[in-house]
Parts: sequence; C-alpha cells; structure tokens
Amino acid sequence: MIIRWTMAIVTALLLFIHSGLYGSPATAAEADGRMTKFRVYQNEKALKEFATDVQAVAYAKGFAYSHVEKIADREWIWDNFPRYIVYQNGVSRSNWEFRTYNEALKLVKTLQNVHIRDVQQPGWVYGSHAKYQLYQGDKTKEAWAFASLEAAKNEAKKWANAHIIELATNKWIWDNLTGKQMDQQRQGKAVYAVIADGVTAGETYSFLYDAIQAAAEFGNSVVKNNATGRIVHSNIAPFRILQSGREIRSFFGIDQAVRYAKGYANTQVVRDGNVWWTNVPYLQAKQGDKTLGYVHTRGAAVALASKYANSAVVTGDGRMIWNNAKKLIYMGWNGSSSTSAIVSQLSLTQGLDIDSPTWYELASADGTLKDTSDPALSEWLHNQGIQLMPLVHNQFDAKLSTAFLSDAEAQKTFIEALISSLVKNRAHGINIDFESLAGSDRDRFTAFVSDLAAAARKHGLTVSIDLPRGSLAWNHQTAFDHEKLATIVDFIMIMAYDQYWKGSTTHGSVAGLTWTEAGVQEFLTYGIPRSKLLLGIPFYTREWQLDAAGKLVGNRTLLMKDIPALLDSRKVTSEFDPAFGQMKMTYEMDGYTYIFWAETADTVKARIDIAKKYDLAGVAIWRLGYEQADLWTMMLQNK
Repeated sequence: MIIRWTMAIVTALLLFIHSGLYGSPATAAEADGRMTKFRVYQNEKALKEFATDVQAVAYAKGFAYSHVEKIADREWIWDNFPRYIVYQNGVSRSNWEFRTYNEALKLVKTLQNVHIRDVQQPGWVYGSHAKYQLYQGDKTKEAWAFASLEAAKNEAKKWANAHIIELATNKWIWDNLTGKQMDQQRQGKAVYAVIADGVTAGETYSFLYDAIQAAAEFGNSVVKNNATGRIVHSNIAPFRILQSGREIRSFFGIDQAVRYAKGYANTQVVRDGNVWWTNVPYLQAKQGDKTLGYVHTRGAAVALASKYANSAVVTGDGRMIWNNAKKLIYMGWNGSSSTSAIVSQLSLTQGLDIDSPTWYELASADGTLKDTSDPALSEWLHNQGIQLMPLVHNQFDAKLSTAFLSDAEAQKTFIEALISSLVKNRAHGINIDFESLAGSDRDRFTAFVSDLAAAARKHGLTVSIDLPRGSLAWNHQTAFDHEKLATIVDFIMIMAYDQYWKGSTTHGSVAGLTWTEAGVQEFLTYGIPRSKLLLGIPFYTREWQLDAAGKLVGNRTLLMKDIPALLDSRKVTSEFDPAFGQMKMTYEMDGYTYIFWAETADTVKARIDIAKKYDLAGVAIWRLGYEQADLWTMMLQNK
C-alpha cells in the first residue's frame, strides 16, 4: 500500500469512494453480476475468466482442448475434448479426433488399416484392418492391403506374376502363376537368401515362393533379394504384446494379437513403435514423476489427482489437461472498507486468491478497535472462492503506536476484539499494516506481533505482515525486525514501491525493476523462506512536475488505468530508461515539463517474473481499482 498519506489524499479518496463512482448497493449488485465465476482453460493453462457460464463456453469454443471450470470449487462444467480418435497403422493426426462416434466413423470409411478408439474405455470400438497383402514378384504397395481375399484377387487380375500373403499366418496362399512360369523362375538366377539371426541359412533361391517356404523353417528369419539388397519377406512377427512394458508374446496378425492381449491387464499391441491397441486407460493421474493411477474417464482422473498436492492429469498422447500445481498467490488490497467499492474492484479481477479490505484500525492507545467489517461481504467472498484477509492498521501514527505498544493490557484488549471479529466474519487470516513506527519500538512491536499471531493460530487464522522494501544499510534501525518477524508470521508482503514518493526531493520511478529485484534479494538475505514472501506490485506511478529551469515543483499519483487517456490527450515522448527498466514518459504543458515512469502490463509481468525467478509465494497488489480490467487476463495467464 502507499506508505505515506496526507490529509489531502485521504480527503480526496473519501470523496472518491462516496461520490458514487463505485456506486450504491444497487451498482454493487451490478458489479457482483460482472464478477468472474467461470474460468476457461486450454488443456491445463488458464486463459480467461467470465461472469457467466454462457460467456465462458462461447469463448472456450474458439480453442481446441479447452474446458470451463467454476472458479470457487473447480467444478468442471464443459469441455470440447475429443472422445473418439482415429488411428491408421497405429498413428493418428490432430484432425482425426472427434466428439462423436459418427464423425469418426465417417472418416474411417475412407481409409484402410484403421481403428477408432473411445478414450473412455479399453481397446477400440471399430477396426478395419488388412488380412491379405498382394505382391507382384517381390514388390508390393501400401494400397495392396485388403480386408478380404476376394478383394485381393480382384486386384491381382490386373497384374501378372502376382501372389497373396495371408497376414495372420504369414503364408503364401494364392498366386496366378502357371506351372510353366514357376519352372521358369526356378531356372533363373538365384538371388533370394534366407537370413536367420543375421546369418545366411541354407541355399539361395531363384523362385521367391521356395525362399519363403524355406524361411518358415527358421524363427526370426527374413528373405533378402541379394540383387537389390531389399528385405522382401519377414518371418519376424510384427505385432508385439507388451504388458507393463515387458513383451509377453508376438503375432503376425493384428486380430490374433488383440484377442490374446485382451486376456491380460495393462497391455499394448505394438508394431514399429506405434500402439495399435491397448487396454491401458487413456488418462493418467500423476504427482511429479510418480503415477497415481490410470483412469478411463476425465471425471475419475481429476477426482483422483485432486486428492494430492501438485498433481496433474495427462492423456495417453502426453497432453496435460488439468493440474493443481503450485501457482503464484495473487493477493489484493482494497484500500477501502466500503463493500460496494470492494465488490466493484473485484469485478475487474481474474485469478485473485486473497482479498484484503481495510476493516480494522487501532483507534486509541488504550487498545480500542475500530471495526468496519461486513459479514455480508465475508459471505460473498466465501462464495466466490476468494480468501478474506482484512487489513489492520495503526493510523500510521508513531506517537499513538508507542503508547499502545507500551501498554500490555491495551494490546490484550485489542487482540481479543480483533480475533473475535475475524472469527465472526469467517476470515482466512489478518494482514498487519503498522507503519511509521518509532525505531525504539522494535522489540515491543515484535512482541505484539508474536502475541497476535499466537492468538490467531488458536483459531486457525493465517497472519501476514506488510514490511517496507527498506535497505540492509539501515533496516536494523527501524521498528521492523525482519528476521524475528519472519519466524512469527505466515506471510510477509514486501512493499516494493515508493522508491520515489510524494515527499522525494528528486524525481524517479515509484518502483524501478532493478531496485525491486534487489529488494527481493535483500529480504532473502534475512533468511526468510521464499514460501513466505509476496512481492508488492504498484498499480500506480507518480507524475513529476518540473519548471522551466528543471526544478521539481510538484507531483501527483497517476493510476495505471488513467495512463492510456493521458497518452491520448498529450504529445508524449517516450524512451526506455535502463536505470529503472521502464519507459520514461515526458510531455510539456503550460510552461512545465511533466515526467513519469509508466506502469504497464509489461512492467507488471516483469514484476511477476521476478516473483517466479526467486520462487516466491506470490504477489500483492496495491491497490485494486487502480488498474484497467484487461490487465487481469495477462495476470491470470502468468500465475
């Protein structure tokens, strides 16, 4: 959150909230109607969120392998995943996958050596495979594979010196050679050799039929035409039966192989590395490299995987279609206690996990708690699947805080009232935002946080604290003992903004990317576990006003959502500033120069990337409502 407030800013913000911009309860209801409740995925990747299932499904239809889930409980409500897959010679194509059996059947009627797999059951539901192969001499074609002997003979009528091999037995069963023609071939040059286990076995033959008959006496043998160097016949059964990856038998014909494989669980019929038939379920639930189980239906696969952390559902062709792998936590501060304002803010978001309304305030040194909580908002957030972590602050009043931290009874009164309200409101936890504390209160503040955390954990509440980006050079002089606080709380929000703030005497970025990353590194040097850190991201920048002499004369907060309109209305020049890793924007007006470092979707993504680079728990946004809605689509896709 913005660390320093002036009365002017507070007054302006209150006017902003109560001016009707966020609306009355009626407009809050409208905002609720815009709140996203359904998320679209392509395979396991989130794409976008929508308020209604109709909108979500309409959008999802534009993507292959897409599905729609309810955000609150991840209920799967629609998908366009194919159920029927067509294979030819054990190989499929991306456009051979269909939602209905009739669509698949229409295709296979135009192909040979094909089958249809219903991915929700073992084996295939349709198969049409060649049983006979036609040859002319020792040559054949892919098109000369036939399901019936009659069809093979009809084709053979067009060719001299033709013969037919029955694939199931691998035997020469028919030819159109006369006895005289056979004798002539036997008197020709001997070119056909039988190779068994890599060694020529017996004599060399001039008539192919004789070579094939001789080869049948040897296991794992082939017939080779020494004149051309080609293998023209094989006695190695091509269809291998694998059970759990181990070969248990092989067959010449696919039908025989399938009949045999059906008698065993977890089997595949494989030829030339391609799976022609299997009773191994199409879907696999996994946790890392560990297989949790194979499942035929998507519902059962997701149900199994969802019982385990960081698990996934993977298809037989290697596509991940669902996972609950660890993703960045997205937490957002509201900067308000107004329910209508908060609902309006949240209606813009996608992928938000935690919401933090400003509900609680240290009202006086005696521990009086100012409570503006709203159980109705709590219930609404619960139904949206968003965790509630209200913010409690100290009015950023150092004198008040010192008096409070010096009074054990005041702290006890405050903690009891705060915990009671959190429990009543079914909150997930509490976010502590005590700022402007005196350095002399360092130990007392740490003890207060420890007592509050202990009381919170008795009720299963999570405790988080907001700490300024600061500097290793002087953080030891502040009230924030990072190392000790890290052992007490569950999460620490790094307030990585206000590098240059309202009171700065020189102009610069609110949060340069290099400065931000260095801040993460500093927090890690305190020994804080990465899993406890959330990187603060500003949804605002600061515009600096300089006079003709280049002297700084003023500045103002510029919200992200207002930047596009400003760029459209001013003649702005821009250049990349490597010092801050941002675009520096400059324009002239009424004799003054105005400068700001733009906060954009690109810089927000860069900050998210920093959180990922250092494997942090997530990011925290100051604050909701400052941004344009389309920013959240990018954020969702980068969780």
